[in-house]
Formats: sequence, structure tokens, C-alpha cells
Amino acid sequence: MKSRLKVLRAERDLSQAALAEKLEVSRQTINAIEKEKYDPSLPLAFKIGRLFGMPIEDIFIED
Repeated sequence: MKSRLKVLRAERDLSQAALAEKLEVSRQTINAIEKEKYDPSLPLAFKIGRLFGMPIEDIFIED
């Protein structure tokens, strides 16, 4: 699954660690999502969507 997470995070000047703290996950989880090595759980995807104020379909794109 492709992700716009890295771009969205950069636009808001957030480090991986800062985003991880806001989402209550590890920095490694954020890194793995950004590198497309890990697909987030549905609850985490919705949490990311709420944080960025957008639907999850605009953040995560099925390849």
C-alpha cells in the first residue's frame, strides 16, 4: 500500500518521532509505514486521518 504520510508529515514540519508521539506508536512504526514495509491497522489509519484532517483514502492508496 502506498502512503502519503511522509509528504504530509514534512508539510507540517513534523519529525518521525514527533508524529509517533502524537499517534502513540513507535518511531519505527512511522518509518515502516513511510517505507511501505508495514500497512497500518485500521484503527491507526483512522487515527492518522483524524490527525491530518483527511479521509484515509487520501493518505493511503492501494497499489
